[in-house]
Amino acid sequence: MAAASSTHVLVIGSGFAGLSAATSLAQKGYRVTVLEKNEGPGGRARVFREQGFTFDMGPSWYWMPDIFEQYFARFGKKVADYYELVRLDPSYQVIFKGPEAVDIPAAMSELRQLFERYEPGSGARLDEFLRQAAYKYKVGIGKFVHMPGRSLLEFMDPRLALDAVRLDLLQSMHKHVRKFFRDSRLLELVEFPILFLGATSENTPALYSLMNYADLALGTWYPMGGMHKIVEGMVRLAEEQGVRLEYNQEVQQIVVENGRATGVQTAQGFRPADIVVAGADYHHAEQHLLAPEWRTYDENYWDSRTMAPSSLLFYLGVNKRLPNLRHHNLFFDEDFSLHAQEIYEDPRWPSRPLFYVSAPSQTDASVAPEGCENIFLLIPVAPNLPDPEETREYYYNLLMDRLEKHCGTSIRDAVVYKRSYAHQDFMQDYHSYKGNAYGLANTLRQTAILKPSLKSKKVRNLYFTGQLTVPGPGVPPSLISGQVVAAEVEKENQ
Repeated sequence: MAAASSTHVLVIGSGFAGLSAATSLAQKGYRVTVLEKNEGPGGRARVFREQGFTFDMGPSWYWMPDIFEQYFARFGKKVADYYELVRLDPSYQVIFKGPEAVDIPAAMSELRQLFERYEPGSGARLDEFLRQAAYKYKVGIGKFVHMPGRSLLEFMDPRLALDAVRLDLLQSMHKHVRKFFRDSRLLELVEFPILFLGATSENTPALYSLMNYADLALGTWYPMGGMHKIVEGMVRLAEEQGVRLEYNQEVQQIVVENGRATGVQTAQGFRPADIVVAGADYHHAEQHLLAPEWRTYDENYWDSRTMAPSSLLFYLGVNKRLPNLRHHNLFFDEDFSLHAQEIYEDPRWPSRPLFYVSAPSQTDASVAPEGCENIFLLIPVAPNLPDPEETREYYYNLLMDRLEKHCGTSIRDAVVYKRSYAHQDFMQDYHSYKGNAYGLANTLRQTAILKPSLKSKKVRNLYFTGQLTVPGPGVPPSLISGQVVAAEVEKENQ
């Protein structure tokens, strides 16, 4: 521990992965400083406040509560030490074609009844579907996502080979779910979590039915005060472990001498370090912060990667309460497969988009003034698209037409605050490659050792963490990514 305490680690970025890596390394005895480009912590999970409204800028779904509990438990803490967590019931609302609005209940018995209503016999098949998904969750989240993905030898254990077969890595999600369900509404319900993974269900391994276990069995939760409460809790924990966080400190260069990073250059000057962990966008860190001779990948490699979607977001403050909304609302009132095709197979702005509405003020009075509604609208869209103001405004009105119809009331005339956010904003605020919102797509060819490596192959003491490396996109995987990188740092620097 004494050797570690004299070793200084610089972590670039204070997103979930960066905070997780920093806190885990500090616990191991390293001196850790986090340098954050923006004015506050959280990365894509930042927060802003306007006119009495509190807007979470990014993640709004709290799934896999066990991952958060396990994270805080590593430091002898509980989630409840940092924020109040409540389970949502209904978990969310789905608006199918028709339109038909359906609440997805938290209780499994009620969920079976819902499935039976749409397709007789599907309640029992749901049990079997979730039983298999539970196994994938146990093995996938319990074992595979904690592997650093640096060598095939990690997967040579015969028990893991057996697990790999049962994890359905070679079967598509499309084929898998159709073994259990036929009703189009049930198929949309079980396939929606992979819409953000970066591929159609035909090109996504059936392994990812583990997301259905997280959704339907483990439930949908919410930290009172907003998702940024998770970030605030992680920052408090990091500081309790001795991590130093510095904001408005954009890294301009990772300085390398003789194959070793000696520190980083910021606008304020050179910052020496013994080890550097890049929690910023991997492509940006490699292609823009490193000199060409120290890059593992070239621009052709990155351009050949399949990216997960970007998003067009709207943050709205509404001066009245809106009927017929739940905390989470999925608008599947247009063609599900067409939207997926327009994101992944023929990348362009969608013609008739699906969209998502988060209304946290339905659960939490603290995020909006009394009598008002806090609304977050999201359309998943292909990355690398132009997003001029006229395009944003076109989709705003398209969405509001459908939202007003669902709510049965005018909304646009009640909007007292409005902000849009899309590709160019992701690039400006996070150096996001091609303006993506969710990292690399979770296709079979971009899984485990086929992802960009968490360790530089040319710079001995440079590591990477976050949604463009193992295990992948999402808040829980990012928490795990930071822990995995910290373990690799300790293993190689003892």
